[in-house]
Formats: sequence, structure tokens, C-alpha cells
Amino acid sequence: MTDTPGWASPGSAPSDGPDTPGAAQPPEQPSDRSPDQGEQGGADQAPSKWSKEQPPAGQWTAPQPPSAPQPPPQTPQSPQSPQSPQSPQSGPGYPGWGTPPPPPTPGTGPQGGGPGGGPGGGPGYGPGYGAPGYGAPGYGYGGPGYGGPGYGPPAGWGGPWGGPPPAAKPGVIPLRPLGIGEILDGAVTTMRTHWRTVLGICLALAVLTELVVVLLQGLYLDNTAVLDDPSATPEETLRAAGGSMLNSSVVLLVTAIAAIAATALLTPVMSRSVLGRPVTAGEIARDVRPQLPRLCGLTLLLPLIGAAIIGLGTLPGILVALGGATAGGAALAVLGGMAASVLATWVVVRFSLAPPALMLEKQSIRKAFARSAKLVSGSWWRVFGIQLLARLIAGIIGSVIAVPFTVLAGVLTGNGIGNFLDGTADLGWSFLMISGIGGVIGSTLTLPLTAGVTSLLYIDLRIRREALDLELARAAGVEGPGSGTAPRS
Repeated sequence: MTDTPGWASPGSAPSDGPDTPGAAQPPEQPSDRSPDQGEQGGADQAPSKWSKEQPPAGQWTAPQPPSAPQPPPQTPQSPQSPQSPQSPQSGPGYPGWGTPPPPPTPGTGPQGGGPGGGPGGGPGYGPGYGAPGYGAPGYGYGGPGYGGPGYGPPAGWGGPWGGPPPAAKPGVIPLRPLGIGEILDGAVTTMRTHWRTVLGICLALAVLTELVVVLLQGLYLDNTAVLDDPSATPEETLRAAGGSMLNSSVVLLVTAIAAIAATALLTPVMSRSVLGRPVTAGEIARDVRPQLPRLCGLTLLLPLIGAAIIGLGTLPGILVALGGATAGGAALAVLGGMAASVLATWVVVRFSLAPPALMLEKQSIRKAFARSAKLVSGSWWRVFGIQLLARLIAGIIGSVIAVPFTVLAGVLTGNGIGNFLDGTADLGWSFLMISGIGGVIGSTLTLPLTAGVTSLLYIDLRIRREALDLELARAAGVEGPGSGTAPRS
């Protein structure tokens, strides 16, 4: 080890020998040196005498002879720590991080220390953090307190996350699980965007439906006149009531067939709208043509399943009424019909997504039913609620459109409000045809809503359970929620 001029070893004190510097001493007596002459032999030569009253360690300065220059007061240093301050390049530094590094623990020295100080050879930094004149201000060791200005968090780090990026929306809906409002909005937006194709398909279905309804009402409406005849026998009344119920059931069946057909025919339109692609009637025809036989079978089979369940529920009451117990049979038929309606509703909702599955997945009828049941399983109430809401909205819109035509038909045929109230209104062919025009307009505007909601429910359930949004994003050529660096939520 080499001497370091101007550095005083801790624990050294002036000897009792002569004050002459450099005087010869006996070999067994250590020589006394002033602090400015350093020490010889390093740590293996200890001072001969110690002061009996030592101040606490780290709080005293070595006494200096009068002839030596008085050094500035400083905290005692370790024999192995350097006198000169650490250069900024060798000190620890973490630029750009939000949290400063932990302070050096006592007992470890800086790398590349001064004389007598190797790596980890002495106790820590002598002056402590914040001592005046130690270190550069940018390091935070020489400024007031620990962690000076150089340790501040840079822009973009340390702040809260901004959340996942918004889902891609190449078409009418965002490619993520949908809410009720987004499903309704997607159906309406599709009708507005592709109104020529959508309204053309729905107009054709509405005309066919209203023709069947007008024919049924015109041919069988006169059979209900016996219900207003006070002299009619119970058998005649029951027969007339049964005919009226059958007529209404057939009308509902035809309307349901039209709704299912609209859902199946508009599903290709919805699939292209979700991807933001243009839609033409020719493309829809090419998509529907291979599936047309299966589509017709599914369109007829699904409403017939519901009608068969209701018919089986009312059959015991009808048989009892035909056996002679008219009142009891009628009551039993009503109760059985109500219970069967609940079961029919459950079955129809469970299979309501079969038309989109048939058209988009090119499934058979049986597999389309199984596919719908699998998707609806666990979400029956949600599917039922959204479809019920869509049908209520469609019913209100259809009624608002149909009422003016009904009033106009009554005025043109000489039927007033009083005639409708007392049951003497003449509901002839003229009245039915004029009111049927209102029905056509109403169905043309409401079928896209109910069909679009059903198709979007199918897409929504596949997004939730099968991550269909990733496939749709790739098909649309946009970045999906799982293809980037952002986490998928």
C-alpha cells in the first residue's frame, strides 16, 4: 500500500516526543508524524498512544500542529475509502426510471476506490447522503436530500395505464361482446346502409304474408258472427270460438314463417355489414341458392314445433269439451294452452338462432338446431329478453303505421268507431285490402329490425364463447384486440 499525503488515519494522535518533524526515533518506538506527512506501513503500524477521552466515532477531527495548515472540518473517513469525491461516471445512476435506486449499504465501497480501498473494502460513503460538497448535483448524492433532480420519472413512465385500446369497428358493430343498445343500433344501421337490398327482401316477404292473412280473414271472418248471437247454442259458440282461435293461430304461424325467412335471408347481409363490405342482391341470391331447400324446411319446421306443443297442451280440454262437458273442457283447454305456451316459448327461443347458423355455417337442419341450442345454453334469458324487446319495438312501430290505414279503411267503407265498438262494422274485402296496405308497410320496416337483432345475437354469442371477433378482424383486414400488443380484456 502506498502513502497518501494529506490524509490522516482515524485513531492517530500526536506523540509525546519532540516536535521536530522527522526526528530519529528508537526502533522500538513508532515515529510521530503530523497529519500532513501521512503514515508509513499502512495499517500494520498502530499509533503508540491513544487519547483517554475519545469523542464518539464519526464526530471528531484530528488535531493539527500549529505549523500544519488547518484542513477544513470533515467527517472521518475509512482507511479504505478515497479522499477525493466519486466521479459522476462511476456512481450509480438509473436515468429514466420512476423510482430511485436503494442507498448503498454500509460496508460496501465504490468500485475503483482510492488508496487502500478496494471494492467492498471499507464502510460505505463517508459523508453520507446530502453532505455538502460531495458528488454532482445530477446524482442526488450531493444535493439536499437523497434523490436529486436527476432521478425524476420521465414522461410516459410511472403514470396509470390508459386501458385497452377500443375495439376495431370495420362495419356496423365493434368487434367485441355487444350490449343491447349496440345490437339494436347495428340492426337499424344495416337497414339504413343497405336499404335497397334489405327493404327489397322484406317488401317481398311482407306482400306474401299480407296476402295470406287477408285471404284467411276474408274467408273465415264471417264464421265469428255467431259469437255475437245471444240465441246461439253452446255447441255453436264453442265451434265458432275454436274457428276463431284456429284463424288467429294460422295468422300467427304465417307471420312467424315470414320472420324466420327474413332472418335467414338477411343473415348474409348482416355478415357483410359487420365486415364493412358492400352488399348486392346478386350476392345474397348466390349465398341463399345452395341453402334454399334447407332454408324452406327450417322456416316451416321451427314454427310448427311451437304450434304442435301448444296444440298438444290444448288437446285434452278440446276432447273433454267434445265429450259433453263444455265449460270444463274450455277451462281445461285454456289452462293447458297457457302451460304449453310457456314450454313452446322456451323451445322456440332455444332454437331461434338456427337460421343464422344454417346460412353462415352451411349446416344441415338438425345440426343448425343443435348449434342454436348450444349457443343459447346458459344465455336463454338474455336471448329471450333482447328478442322480446325487439318484437315489442317492432309491434309498436307496426301499430303506429297500421292505425292510420285502418281508420282510412273504415271511413272509405262507411264504418265508424261506433260500428267497431258495437260489433256491427262491415269488414269486407275493401276494408281488409286497405288495412292490408298498412300491414305491408309496417312489416317492411319492422322485419329488418327483428331479423337483424337475431343475426347479431348469433354473432354476439359466438364472440363471447368462441372469440369470433378475432376471425372477423382478420377477415376485415383490421387489427383485432388480440393481434396487437395490448392485452385482451
